[in-house]
Amino acid sequence: MHIRTWQADLVLLAITAIWGATFPMVKNATSLAAGGVPTYWFLAVRFLMATILLAAVFHRRLRGLSSAPWRAGILLGVFLFAGYALQTFGLAYTTSAKAAFITGLSVVIVPVLSVVWLRATPSLGAWLGVLTALAGLALLSLGDSLVPTHGDLLVLLGAVGFGLHVAGISRFGTQHDRYALTVIQLGTAGVLAALLHLAERGTLGPGVPGVLWWDAPARVFAAIVVCGLLATAAAFLLQNLLQPHTTATHTALIFAAEPVWGAIFAFLLAGEVLTPRGYTGAALIVAGMLLAELPVGRNRQATAIRAEAASLPENEC
Repeated sequence: MHIRTWQADLVLLAITAIWGATFPMVKNATSLAAGGVPTYWFLAVRFLMATILLAAVFHRRLRGLSSAPWRAGILLGVFLFAGYALQTFGLAYTTSAKAAFITGLSVVIVPVLSVVWLRATPSLGAWLGVLTALAGLALLSLGDSLVPTHGDLLVLLGAVGFGLHVAGISRFGTQHDRYALTVIQLGTAGVLAALLHLAERGTLGPGVPGVLWWDAPARVFAAIVVCGLLATAAAFLLQNLLQPHTTATHTALIFAAEPVWGAIFAFLLAGEVLTPRGYTGAALIVAGMLLAELPVGRNRQATAIRAEAASLPENEC
């Protein structure tokens, strides 16, 4: 079947919209005060559901793997789990809209990590993107006291985890089968979440009085289905199918829309709005993302690497 560029772009844009919608959905589903479920349980069910589905599709690629891809996949899974866990805990103390834009900082964190881990030399545009996004973060998160909120700090640490994950994919993604790596890292994240939930609650069920796993609130199941099936498994399959049919520039622009979608759905689903200062900071973060991502000059190869890395589920809630 011949896929046109505009068709691929449209589906990829729909994927970023789904990612954006997950921010308020996850915040609501993991709010214990509002009758939600514990964070670790939610993450365990989400990731293990996606792992089972993708393993069923790509089970042949998992056969006969050496220890190297397993080690790489487990390390990536640790980074992925850290990013999601910190982000989800942070959502309890900040707004979905702010979390969406702060999570987008993982894009500009990658050039900094690349210097240390990948020994790469980021372009001038990448460094300008870092500075622009940091200015946006200051406007978005720092109040008159110049002290960020607890939730914003947790989400920012989660963005660092996502940045490590993307940098790790850039390092290992060309050495091993990307489909096998995805299944291993998602499975690792799911197992870690399940073990920590078991240690915290002493049960593999939700561990909330009066709530059993099969009768959790409908909004929790809706969030699990959207996050586990649509935002992770289905998004991964569609990205790998469609991303080769568009350009790196289109991909960068489309993925930069994710926090914008997050703010839109935070307003539609939760009635959240930012202050004028917050919207200015959010705009600077998106501008920084674009500066860091758009393929200009020597940055084209780096953007191609990050576009490849983006085809693995990563910095989306």
